[in-house]
Amino acid sequence: MNSPRGALRALLTVMALSAGLAFAAPTVAQVVNPTAEAVSEEALLNALQGGQAIGGRVSIPDQAAANLIKPSGQDWRARHQGTMFWVSTLAVVGMLAALTLFYLMRGRIRIESGWSGVTILRFNGIERFAHWLTATSFVVLALSGLNLVVGKYALLPLIGAENFAWVTQMGKLGHNFLAWPFMLGVALMFLIWVRDNLPQKGDGAWLAAGGGLLGGGHPPAHRFNAGQKLIFWSVITGGGALSVTGLLLLFPALGGDYANWQLAQVLHGVISVVLIAVMLAHIYIGSVGMEGAFDAMGDGEVDLSWAREHHAHWVQEMAEKGRVAPTGAAATPAE
Repeated sequence: MNSPRGALRALLTVMALSAGLAFAAPTVAQVVNPTAEAVSEEALLNALQGGQAIGGRVSIPDQAAANLIKPSGQDWRARHQGTMFWVSTLAVVGMLAALTLFYLMRGRIRIESGWSGVTILRFNGIERFAHWLTATSFVVLALSGLNLVVGKYALLPLIGAENFAWVTQMGKLGHNFLAWPFMLGVALMFLIWVRDNLPQKGDGAWLAAGGGLLGGGHPPAHRFNAGQKLIFWSVITGGGALSVTGLLLLFPALGGDYANWQLAQVLHGVISVVLIAVMLAHIYIGSVGMEGAFDAMGDGEVDLSWAREHHAHWVQEMAEKGRVAPTGAAATPAE
């Protein structure tokens, strides 16, 4: 009697457990299924096309971090990898092509009267320090910035992904740290040279004659001619704008929301490539483009014949102060 009852009880127990597991299985599946409440791909595309942000949930105070995809971010990405790429390429390559063509047509601008063998101090040590501080930091900033825009197209295929990643990372660090000496250099140049770069009589005539770059003699100029004044104010205004937008990118809390960051980055990029193009022309004239020009920022002294041909008014001012002989037979350093 006990054996049949025990067997029946065991059978009923097994059946009850099986029924319980059968009812519980869907519930367990719903708990562990990660896609049960997932958004379909079609819904995501419709949201993006409708200009909606795709977001989730976060437990941190900044609820903006819940936005996974922003249509405005997609637009910025398209501008950065499309518009900025072509603007940067055209500005740099276009200027290099123009300078090459100019050199082939004009050649190197020579000292027409020949070297005099007498020099005059054009820039003192503090002036040269401010110039080279700004110039060297700007070169690194320009190269590292261009790498972020065109590097994956121009540099990545040449050096490979691993080397490109290292170069980009080092460039980013250099860009962040060298921004400070660049800003200091721009400020120093403004304080040192602003007085000599204000408009003066004769600037209009210099511009009308093209500075004599195409031949026909060089119009007389003061310490800085009209072309140099344009470069000076390009550096001051462009460098100032880069400083402001750069600070907003280094310290995002100063800029407000992401729309302001995107605007700051676009402005930073456009101003940068324009200033790079201007500096390429400046570097060309100050090196291979004009005989005797590099000496001004090399040891600070320039040949008196060069100074008289390019800055006749300035030489006359130095002669009136007794810092250079009117005939050019002897010279004493200018302050």
